[in-house]
Amino acid sequence: MKKVNLKNLVVSASFLAAFFLWTVAVKIVNVQAIGPLNTKVGFATLNAFFHNLTGVHMWLYVLTDWLSLIPVAFVLGFALVGLIQWIKRKRLGYVDQNIIALGGFYILVFLAYFWFEKYVVNYRPVLINSFLEASYPSSTTMLVMCVMPTAVLQLNNRMKKSVFKGCILAALVLYSALMVIARLISGVHWLTDIIGGIFVSAGLVSLYKSVANFE
Repeated sequence: MKKVNLKNLVVSASFLAAFFLWTVAVKIVNVQAIGPLNTKVGFATLNAFFHNLTGVHMWLYVLTDWLSLIPVAFVLGFALVGLIQWIKRKRLGYVDQNIIALGGFYILVFLAYFWFEKYVVNYRPVLINSFLEASYPSSTTMLVMCVMPTAVLQLNNRMKKSVFKGCILAALVLYSALMVIARLISGVHWLTDIIGGIFVSAGLVSLYKSVANFE
């Protein structure tokens, strides 16, 4: 088993610390009742300004919801890779370390999602089907920015160098960037939700890299 990459571990700790501090700030800095049904939101002036600037585009919300099935497909695909290796090699310990670590990483991502669904930091700037929904951190941003970078690492490690490989990796990076931008301007999240999603995703991905130890 490879040793933990201390550099990536430090980067992970830094991003997760930034996420923690950002979350605390969202709860206490300039909190005002600017959300639907007078729900309170931190960084109210900044969030209200950006929300009014972009407006609400529900078609982007629906589109990004459907496109978020792509990272789900990658999760299922790598889970299948791990299962096939387990069956062929007959012992879980013989499955590639970076695949086992990826499984643990996915569990961490889903635990973070369920935690913030239960312990709500703030709600969306719009009602969804007439209901309030938890908004922080942006779960779509988290899904995309956690799954796709780790997918890039896996494919870069497993595919032979070629023009096709370069195109695939570039497409995944472009998809990730466009998803975050589209979610941001859709108006279904506050700006601080997106920033929080980026912080926590960067921390978790760096943690994965420190264990998987990709060169």
